Amino acid sequence: MAFEGFQLSHIDVGDVTLRVRHGGSGPPLLLLHGCPQTHMMWGKIATDLARDFTVVAPDLRGYGESSKPAPTPDNSAYSKRAMAGDAVALMAHLGFPQFAVAGHDRGGRVAYRLALDHPEVVTRLSILDIIPTGEVWARADHRFALGYWHWPFLAQPSPGPERAMAGDPEHFFFKFMFRGSPDTFEPEAYEDYLRCVGDPGVRRGICEDYRAGASFDRRLDQEQMGKVRIACPVQVLWGGAGAVGAWYDVLGIWRGWADDVRGEAIDCGHFIPEEKPAETLAALRAFFAEGA
Repeated sequence: MAFEGFQLSHIDVGDVTLRVRHGGSGPPLLLLHGCPQTHMMWGKIATDLARDFTVVAPDLRGYGESSKPAPTPDNSAYSKRAMAGDAVALMAHLGFPQFAVAGHDRGGRVAYRLALDHPEVVTRLSILDIIPTGEVWARADHRFALGYWHWPFLAQPSPGPERAMAGDPEHFFFKFMFRGSPDTFEPEAYEDYLRCVGDPGVRRGICEDYRAGASFDRRLDQEQMGKVRIACPVQVLWGGAGAVGAWYDVLGIWRGWADDVRGEAIDCGHFIPEEKPAETLAALRAFFAEGA
């Protein structure tokens, strides 16, 4: 059962209120979801992880049932730095001044920014199916233009992208953008995703996330590239049938950002914890147990 024994809360962390599920016992482990999902993406593995860890799974700002703050001209309101600050405040509220973190997709971008901005807080970091934002933009080519077209599209000025996806959000996100199948997802999770992307505030939040990625986040990465390094151990997992492993030297790129990097491809596409939950669980449990 997904999130068996977990508590569902809405927690005020200062600038925003986050919808959060948390449960289990043991060392704290923060799980951060990707786009266009919610914390429900961790449902296939959260209960098992909670046998060894205190698991905390929020909706990022702009997503799910978390707050959707007003955009700012510099895109900082939806930057990964702002989202990382939310995570630190959330974990402090729950009594965890230090914790491990795993992030998939956009959540992975929040996770590595969290480790860079708050090295005293993050004990171990697992990143699923990404390379750093600045590295993606620096390597943009014809493959990026065709495969990651949604990056520059969603970053276009409001309200263009918001209007384009409003007519049929399910088709836009899950069939056009990611060319996925509903069978990948647990029915309860997929229902949550569809309900949330049906909210104009969530669709705006997603666009603001990508606008921040194309501006604030990209510039910050480029300023720090080769200068600031992730201090904690890093695990990188990627879908063996997906774009990240096909386009990039994944471990080589991450070793430009951290000294202790290990990882592997998992035989699936982009939605790793949902496509291959047993393999994802085993990899995360082994990595985070080293630091327990």
